[in-house]
Amino acid sequence: MENKKREILNVHRYRVACKEFDSNKKIPKEDIDFLLEVGRLSPSSFGFEPWKFIVIQDDKLKEDLISLTLDCEKQISTSSHLVMMLARKGSDIIYSSDYITYIMKDVKNIPEDEISERREDYRVFQRENFKLLNDKEAMFQWSIKQTYIPLGNMITAAAEIGISSCPIENFHREKLEKLLEDNGILDSSKFGVSCLVTFGYKKDKVYIEKARRPIGEVVEWIK
Repeated sequence: MENKKREILNVHRYRVACKEFDSNKKIPKEDIDFLLEVGRLSPSSFGFEPWKFIVIQDDKLKEDLISLTLDCEKQISTSSHLVMMLARKGSDIIYSSDYITYIMKDVKNIPEDEISERREDYRVFQRENFKLLNDKEAMFQWSIKQTYIPLGNMITAAAEIGISSCPIENFHREKLEKLLEDNGILDSSKFGVSCLVTFGYKKDKVYIEKARRPIGEVVEWIK
């Protein structure tokens, strides 16, 4: 058990956002499928999975996408795989939507007599607890926060099997979403772009332990 703990901590100590990958090395299909499955199995608030993962392999689309980012050319152009995290918008994740019904009824197989109760719990959460209803942007931002759970799981799992990664937020969302719509990839009435993440094998092979604040500054115990 102690050996396993040390292994896990070492992965976290040395995992960094990779700025340039070895463009000659490609991730095997079974490994990228593994990372996508890790993302799929990730938890979400209420278990409603308000996300979709788009794997972009088209070189022309990558070039167009690079032009909409700032200082991210190497991360994207040298990567083996580029994954785009999409977040569902309010029309899909409001408590009364067909999507929420589908998740409860067809995915989770919740009995009919329990669906109304669960929907009401979700309505109270949206209306009273987090005050998301009637605010489309707040609903979308809530979905975006959910996508960072599979993102974190995927980049950690990647590091554990020797694959580097780089999450990317530095892009023009409106222009990127238009590009995706023009290419028939995105329905902007249902989804928006949350973030991008590139995967591959680090080019320079140099790993430096992270600098972080001491644990006493990060954690406070209330007894």
